Formats: sequence, structure tokens, C-alpha cells
Amino acid sequence: MMTKVGGLFRTWRLWRPAALGLAGILLLAGAAAPALAADARAQLQQFVAEVQSATGRFTQQVADDLGQQRQAQQGEFAFQRPGRFRWHTLQPYEQLVVSDGKLLRQYDPDLAQVTERPVDQSIGASPAAILFGSGSLEDAFELSDQGERDGLAWLRAKPRSGDAGFVHVDIGFSQGLPRRLALLDAFGQTTRIGLSDIVANPSLSAEAFAFDVPADVDVVRMQ
Repeated sequence: MMTKVGGLFRTWRLWRPAALGLAGILLLAGAAAPALAADARAQLQQFVAEVQSATGRFTQQVADDLGQQRQAQQGEFAFQRPGRFRWHTLQPYEQLVVSDGKLLRQYDPDLAQVTERPVDQSIGASPAAILFGSGSLEDAFELSDQGERDGLAWLRAKPRSGDAGFVHVDIGFSQGLPRRLALLDAFGQTTRIGLSDIVANPSLSAEAFAFDVPADVDVVRMQ
């Protein structure tokens, strides 16, 4: 299930490096940050339990298996558990991945195309399940602490499913919040994402995750 997406989500057979996205997540602006946990695994569990919604910005860089860097991307994200998120790439070109909790839509203005599919078939054992889901992470991922570097505590999540489309994702935490992600996909590409300007637990309406399909684009529905 290969799909062209912008952001972390384009790398996991939906997230092939785009979205799902999925996904920025959080330095608190004016709100109290969760207490610093002892290790990255504890910080991840705390994040999933305590941060039910968030907004922020992301930067993303993809390197191929030879280390060649592609053009960096920048954008904005928002999420609300369970399963609602918006991953909007703004530069150097626009792409949007948005889920209302039932359908996930990927909009590519350059192609004048929207691809949509049921969310439960799109997230699964993907990086989006870690950041935006609400189920048991241990069921879908093998988690292991990777120690500290660059001032962050690192965790590696390896999908238990063999068809997840990526090998593992490393997540760097500080003060209970994800700050960086590094995803190795099945083709040897590494997607690195930095998260900033994060606001945890804002009040978000359902409209924040709605998407009206433009009249002049093709819609591809996948089951």
C-alpha cells in the first residue's frame, strides 16, 4: 500500500514520508509540561496517557539509503485522540493528510487528487499509532530504550507486524514530550522530523479535522 504523502506519513505505506503524518508533538506554550520521566519508555507512556490533543509545527528531512538529502519540508500539525489528526506540509510544496477519526484523506494540490481510506486500515502499526492513537502500544510495537544523546532520552519502536512498511522509528523525548523522530523505512530511507511550537491539550473542535473535497479534484477511494 504505497501512497505519496508529505510528512512522516509518506514513509509507512501511507506515511511515506508525510504525515500521518503524523506528526509533530510538543513544547508547551504557557502550559505546564508533564514531569520529566525516568526513561524514554516511561515518557512515551505518560505522553499517550496525558496529552489528548496538541498543535505545533514540524520540519522534515528525508535521506536515501546512500545518505543523499532531499529538500527539507515544513508545516503544521494538530491531533486529538483517538485517531483525529491534521498534518499539513506548507513548504516547499503543499500536501495535506487529515483524519476525522473515520476517514483518512490525503490531498495533493499539484496532482489535483484526494486519496481516502478508512482510518482503521491506515494507521495500524504505523508511527501515527504511537503519536495519535490511544490503544496499547505494546500490542503493536516492541519498545526499547536507546539511552541519551543530544540532550534527549531516546526510545525505539519496532512494529510487530511484518508488513508495517518501516523497520523502526526512534523518538527523542524531553520533559515527557517528543522532540525528534527518526524513521527507517523498508527501502533504507531515513526520515528525520523535528517538532516545535507545541501546545498540549488545547481545545480543538471537530471542524479542525474536517476536509471539504474541492470540486475540481479526483477522488480515489481505497478499501
